Amino acid sequence: MWETVRRRIQDFFGAPFQVVLVVSFSLVAATTILVGAGVTSRVIRNYLAEASTERVNRDMQLAEALYNIRLQEIASAAHRLALDPLVLSGLAELTSDRSHALAVIDKQIANKVAVQALVGNHLIAVLNPDGKLLAGRLISATGEQSMLDGLGDKVNWTNLPIVQAALRQRALVAATEVLPTDLLAGVGLAEQAYIPVLDTPHASKTLFDPREGRAGLTLMSVAPALQADGRLAGIVIAFHLFNNDFTLVDRIRDVAGIDTVTIFFGDLRISTNVRALDGQRAIGTRISEEVSQTVLGRQESYVGTAFVVSENYITRYDPLRNHADEVVGSLYVGTRQASFSRLVNTFNEQIALVTLSTILATFLLAILVSRVVTRPLKELRELAEANRRVGRGDMAVRVAVRAGGDVGEVASSFNTMLDQLQATQDQLVHSEKLASLGQLAAGVAHELNNPLATVLLYSDIMLSECGPDDPRRTDLEMIAKETRRCKGIVAALLDFARQNQVLAQPTDLNAVIRQVLQVAQKQLGDIPVSIVADLSPQLPEIEADPSQMQEVIANLVSNAIEAMPAGGKLFVRTAPGPNGMITLEVTDTGIGISVEDQAKLFVPFFTTKPVGKGTGLGLAIVYGIVKMHRGQINVQSQVGKGTTFTVLLPIRLSPIITKQG
Repeated sequence: MWETVRRRIQDFFGAPFQVVLVVSFSLVAATTILVGAGVTSRVIRNYLAEASTERVNRDMQLAEALYNIRLQEIASAAHRLALDPLVLSGLAELTSDRSHALAVIDKQIANKVAVQALVGNHLIAVLNPDGKLLAGRLISATGEQSMLDGLGDKVNWTNLPIVQAALRQRALVAATEVLPTDLLAGVGLAEQAYIPVLDTPHASKTLFDPREGRAGLTLMSVAPALQADGRLAGIVIAFHLFNNDFTLVDRIRDVAGIDTVTIFFGDLRISTNVRALDGQRAIGTRISEEVSQTVLGRQESYVGTAFVVSENYITRYDPLRNHADEVVGSLYVGTRQASFSRLVNTFNEQIALVTLSTILATFLLAILVSRVVTRPLKELRELAEANRRVGRGDMAVRVAVRAGGDVGEVASSFNTMLDQLQATQDQLVHSEKLASLGQLAAGVAHELNNPLATVLLYSDIMLSECGPDDPRRTDLEMIAKETRRCKGIVAALLDFARQNQVLAQPTDLNAVIRQVLQVAQKQLGDIPVSIVADLSPQLPEIEADPSQMQEVIANLVSNAIEAMPAGGKLFVRTAPGPNGMITLEVTDTGIGISVEDQAKLFVPFFTTKPVGKGTGLGLAIVYGIVKMHRGQINVQSQVGKGTTFTVLLPIRLSPIITKQG
């Protein structure tokens, strides 16, 4: 099997290069895209799951805030009524004028109901110190009110634990409380509180609280009404009954933008906007056993997916506690998991569509790219042919750079290499010419020096013998002058011939420059040239021939001064670098040099000066000295603006370098 696979792979790579390239590129891209799509899908799913969890946590915070606001409204109603002076005076007058006192109390209750604008099934009542109802009002979910007078002897509210706590503390107590059936019946709310318990899948087999379905879950507040001397005059109670009342859950849903909200008494739904399969509110259904064990059993919040009535929801349940910190139910917020699943599926479908489109586009792009990639193979063949021509000595050949990337870089580097070889060859030819000229100059100088000395000697003797008025004196002076000029040319030839020797030693180039500039400053005379020396204090010592360096600097400075006959500025700068070298710049603001003349500056005997003003060997000598020091020299000039000579010299050089000529 493995042998078959190996042969198939070999056969594949033996196919045309463009086919191999297209298939390989497409496979790599498709694999990468598919893996990326899978990772993206998982990341999006996890992100949406985290976002859903964060949303239900936020929803719970909003729901609890609105729940507590409703509790505060109930507490405020009871507290204000307990402090009302008219209520307190009415309670004090019960023994003297009971009917008038009850009328006053009822009126104040009605006023508080109107001011508070309570919504939902509420009861506000005033009790006597024994817990018997004196006066009260029921408010229905539709806002209708009904009086409770005449029911005072039916129930005793002091048996209720929250009432006992308020009387014991002699202060307002407000909490989520369970009201037993007898108390609800005493105020005509037993029928409102009754909820049939329905069989619910995944619910526990037993009820968390056996009173579920008959007792009522309320937001309740109890406030003792105390006289000025601290005696208990009565008790004010107020509560909102959740059983079969949907005002709070619907308000939370609408105000906070929450999908579904439920209030549980124990594990029984008593107020919800979750819908059953028949479209009705799922009143009487129960919480799942898994959630019940967490929220009611362990008294912890539950966050996650839970089965709600008939399908899964992304939920959060928080315990509801009474005044004694006992769990009596729970508050739920949630969103259907089907909505989340639809969103995930939509994302997956979009990712799949993008993935397939990208793979197809990659395949088409691979065909185009492969043509571009295989095209440089032709240039590689041209490069090989050019290499063979160079091997046969054709240095003029160049390769056309049509491709980019590595092939283009190789072709460009090949051309650059040939340019450098050509430049090196030209420099070698120039150096050989200079060496040959040096040898010729040395021979000619030695041969001419003695005859010129003889001519100069005899011309001086004849001049000394001629009187001031001798007609031959002018001719003899011309002979002596031109002979000395010839000796100057011969001396320059000898200097040019001696540049092939470098006696290297540690040299402070800045010190050499200062010496040259000091002499040049004295020789300026009336020429209005200012010299600016910008010498780097960090310049290292170099290994060089000091006398030859002095000649280089003197020649460059002298040429710069002569280029500014009307005056100007001469700048001499030194600086360390580039790597392993130092830089010397001589800049003038003179007449400049034309582009044509720049190409011939370092050729021996070329000069732009008038006849008799220069030999044309100065810059040739400078060039030879710099090259013998393994340095570089170049010129930049603009006619009418000035010229800059830049010399690069190595820091390290062999102590003695000798070139035999």
